Amino acid sequence: MTGVLPDLLPGPGDPPLRVLFCGINPGMVSAATGHHFARPGNRFWPALHRAGFTPTLLRPDQQAVLPSLGLGLTNLVPRATARAQELTAEELTAGGQRLRELTERVRPGWLAVVGVTAYRVAFGEPKAVIGPAERRLGSTRIWVLPNPSGLNAHWTLPAMAEEFGRLRAASALASDDPGGG
Repeated sequence: MTGVLPDLLPGPGDPPLRVLFCGINPGMVSAATGHHFARPGNRFWPALHRAGFTPTLLRPDQQAVLPSLGLGLTNLVPRATARAQELTAEELTAGGQRLRELTERVRPGWLAVVGVTAYRVAFGEPKAVIGPAERRLGSTRIWVLPNPSGLNAHWTLPAMAEEFGRLRAASALASDDPGGG
C-alpha cells in the first residue's frame, strides 16, 4: 500500500495470515506516529487482547508483533483524516477494489473490516451488518466488526471484544481447514 501507513503483513518465517484487520483510514495520530489505531481512546488494541488474539495488551508501537501471531493490518483508504466521515464514497469504493487485489495476493483466512458503514460503501452492500458476511474474496471470508474509534459510542468495549472474540473463534476453527472454513 502506498500511503501514510504501510500494510503490516507476515514475512518469511511468520505463520500464515489468519486474519487481516482492515481499518477505515489512518487518523491523524496514526499518520503522525506511523502506527495503526494509535489515537488514545481507540479500542482496537484492548478489544484484540480481550478477544484472545494477543497474549498481552499491545500498544500501537508494538504492532510489529502481529504477523508472528498470524495477524495483519491494512486500511481501506490510505489518506489520513481527523474523522472517517471526511472520506468520499469514491475513495471507499476504490479501497474495496484494493482490498480485493490485496486479499488475492496475500490470501488471509479472514478479512476483518472495522466499520460497517465503510464496508457497506466499499463493497456496495447497503444492508450489511456486523458479523460474518456472505461475500467472499476468493477463498477469504469476511467479517464486519464495529468501528473501534472512541467516537463510536454505540459499542462498549466489552461488546466489541465479544464480537472480536466471535471472529477469533471462527478463525481458529478455520485454521485447520486450508480452504478457509
